[in-house]
Amino acid sequence: MSKRVIFALGGNAILTNDASAEAQQAALKETAKKLAAYVKSNPGVQLVITHGNGPQVGNLLLQGAAGATEKNPAMPLDTVVAMTQGEIGFWMANALNAELEGNQAVTIVTRAVVDQNDAAFENPTKPIGMFYQAAELETLKQDHPDWVFKEDAGRGYRRVVPSPEPINIVESEAVETLADSGAILIAGGGGGIPVMETPDGYQGVEAVIDKDFTAAKLAEVVDADELVILTAIDMAYKDYGTPAEEELHELTVSKAQAYVDAGEFAEGSMKPKILALISFVKRTGNRAVMTSLDNVADYPENGRATVIVPD
Repeated sequence: MSKRVIFALGGNAILTNDASAEAQQAALKETAKKLAAYVKSNPGVQLVITHGNGPQVGNLLLQGAAGATEKNPAMPLDTVVAMTQGEIGFWMANALNAELEGNQAVTIVTRAVVDQNDAAFENPTKPIGMFYQAAELETLKQDHPDWVFKEDAGRGYRRVVPSPEPINIVESEAVETLADSGAILIAGGGGGIPVMETPDGYQGVEAVIDKDFTAAKLAEVVDADELVILTAIDMAYKDYGTPAEEELHELTVSKAQAYVDAGEFAEGSMKPKILALISFVKRTGNRAVMTSLDNVADYPENGRATVIVPD
């Protein structure tokens, strides 16, 4: 069987300071060039791409709240996740197909099953939408009394929502079939639409699943050979941002977990990425990689990546 690889793209690959559709499509054209370089240098690889949507979800919720009326109410969070999954998948497929000169990329709207008893519903942690300064919070809380805000890695405050872990991917069989066909598949966007199993079928819930955990679960259920999380930097660091900063190249699962337990990684940024990589390696015995989008075609040669391997 061909090598099957799951990419998880960070939000920096999609959204710049300009939130317009035109600017996001322009950003994805640049992203597509880098992904296409990987595809061209790795013929035969079955590639599945997931992506974040936190800024897009937050912005769409703000638009909905600002324009909501009794006859035209704002959409619930699970539906907004579906909407942004569709728009980003549309833009990304267009950009990839243009770069590869063919209809190789396919987008599938994807649902991720969560547990109704997940403790995340009692402790919202997933940042969505834009950054706010402390002076803005009082007005925001008056306008949106049900919203919860938390400081995000020294960059300001963001709204946070429940982020349960995915326990299954509804469309996993379809993902495998499409990957086997040779398509470049865009799936699990924004972590997937969070749903619960009920006697009447799947029901959406108010949450946003971390796309890195969905990428790890998707990689597990479709028997991927490798999970690659693409972010803004080439690798993770110990003592990040201090004079003692140290690059982390190859780590065993135990060593990576020890760094997590020691608080080496920020809660809203690097920590979920490392935990997702650990989860995939523990459940599959395959290796997992974190590097930057800019370095995606070169990390096997230059070694600028954090690679987690079994103990």
